[in-house]
Amino acid sequence: MDIAALIVALPIILAGAELFTNGVEWVGEGFGLSEGAVGSVLAAIGTALPETILPLVAIIVGHHGVGDEVGIGAILGSPLMLSTLAIAILGFTVIVTTRRGKDLHVTASVIRQDLSTFLVLFALAIVAGVVHVKAFHYVLSPVMVIAYVFYVRKHFRAPDEGRLESEATGSVRPLYLRRWVSALFRRGWGPPPPTWASITQTVVGVAVIVGGARLFVTGVTDLSHRFHVDPLAFALLVAPIATELPETFNSSIIWARRRKDTLAVGNITGAMVFGTAFPVSIGLLLTPWHLSADSLAAALVAFGAALLLYATLRIRGRLTGPLLLVQGVLYVGYVTYVLARL
Repeated sequence: MDIAALIVALPIILAGAELFTNGVEWVGEGFGLSEGAVGSVLAAIGTALPETILPLVAIIVGHHGVGDEVGIGAILGSPLMLSTLAIAILGFTVIVTTRRGKDLHVTASVIRQDLSTFLVLFALAIVAGVVHVKAFHYVLSPVMVIAYVFYVRKHFRAPDEGRLESEATGSVRPLYLRRWVSALFRRGWGPPPPTWASITQTVVGVAVIVGGARLFVTGVTDLSHRFHVDPLAFALLVAPIATELPETFNSSIIWARRRKDTLAVGNITGAMVFGTAFPVSIGLLLTPWHLSADSLAAALVAFGAALLLYATLRIRGRLTGPLLLVQGVLYVGYVTYVLARL
């Protein structure tokens, strides 16, 4: 039952995120927001929602400290997977396409801004996990959120942001609820759908994500008890599969194949910044935020992987497919380390 819970929970979380994103995009359309705001802001909220809700649910519904461990694992697993495995998958995509090992044509300043913000915030999160001064945690939590607001503000003011936003923005897909009503009752709403329908689907999406997250926490807890394995290790390696990896395939890989390299890399590095700001702030407030050997190792691997990318951009001003593949070696090394400790 515990393995089945994990298998069922992951697609439920993904389905909830899809419902939420589609619904909130139409809410934006209903209130007259620009296409750029809908695509760049509201869609981004939907993309990042699972990685925020999953640790929050784990912390709230967990028992006897297990919830805290699963929550911390889910929080740290996201930047670990993004900075290593997701980047390596992107590098593989670049190599096997027609470019075969050529440089990625990225706007270096945009990616450096993402990576520098991540490195500063994540370094503070690591220090907080080692120092264990709760007052520092309480102060750092709002600082993370405020820093993210300034990061977004700076991004929108960057010279190349307008061009990148126009490339990233596409037409909003029809509301799923509208399709279902049309199929069930053989009648539907004309475009655009009523705002209440968009809001209803958005609320349902959040509820589905919460339900999937709770099922995920139950599965991880039961598995850890059955096999006497630290639940943090399970969460570190499994949670990002539901919260981050699908978005990497859906956006970054597609953009890389279309040679929109700044969008492809920026989709990953931007998610790393978000995953440090909001989920970590939740961990700082609601958990002891004590980084054990496994969690500290995961944090250091993620930090080192991001630092390698930043240093390469700073020194060479470019990224290559083979270099991105190296990040995957770091992920394999961490997984080997965790398995050796079981």
